[in-house]
Order: sequence, then C-alpha cells, then structure tokens
Amino acid sequence: MVREQYVTTTQGSSTPGLVLDDFHKIGIYGWRKRCLYLFVLLLLIILVVNFALTIWIFRVMWFNTEGMGQLEVHSDGVKLENGESEFLFPFYAMEIHSREHMAFLVVLFNATRILVV
Repeated sequence: MVREQYVTTTQGSSTPGLVLDDFHKIGIYGWRKRCLYLFVLLLLIILVVNFALTIWIFRVMWFNTEGMGQLEVHSDGVKLENGESEFLFPFYAMEIHSREHMAFLVVLFNATRILVV
C-alpha cells in the first residue's frame, strides 16, 4: 500500500510539504512487463496470419454465398456452371444430367485402367 503523510508547515519553516513512508510500486515492472508485451504481440501476429490464411483459402477455393467456384448448390441439387469437377472420394448420385445440346463426359479412374464413358 502507498501511505502518504502530509505535514503542515508554517511560513518560514524548512520542513518538506510531503513525506512518503513505505513507498511501494504498484503494477507490472521489469522483465514481467516485457514478457507480457511480447506475449500480446505474438498473439496479435498469430491472429493476423490466421485471418490472412483464411481469406487466402476462400479466394483460392472460390468460395461464395452460392457454392464453391463453378459448383453451385441449389435446393434441388448441385449445378456445375462451366468447367470440370474432380471427386477424390466415392460419389453417389441418384441422377446425373448434362445441359441441353451438350455432351456429357465421365472419366473413371481405376488403379489398372482409365474408362471414358
């Protein structure tokens, strides 16, 4: 605790106006303060890098409110606007349709052969 003691003086007296007894610093000082600032700085850097990587992934994958890239998700199914689509895992569908007056190409990769339908 900081304890301050005020002394009243008369005119012409040489006694000081303020006397401090048992003065203690309050707060964080020295290496602890530097470590705290370093920790806050590292957290801020991690936050900025994480945010930048998230934005970069959204830009590279072409995420938007309607789907991913050329692939649009609708209530009645999925629509591939233009381009190709590659599925890395098994793909199950009840129906697959092509656009009117356009060819429909399916390439199936197997470990031993490539099948074009």
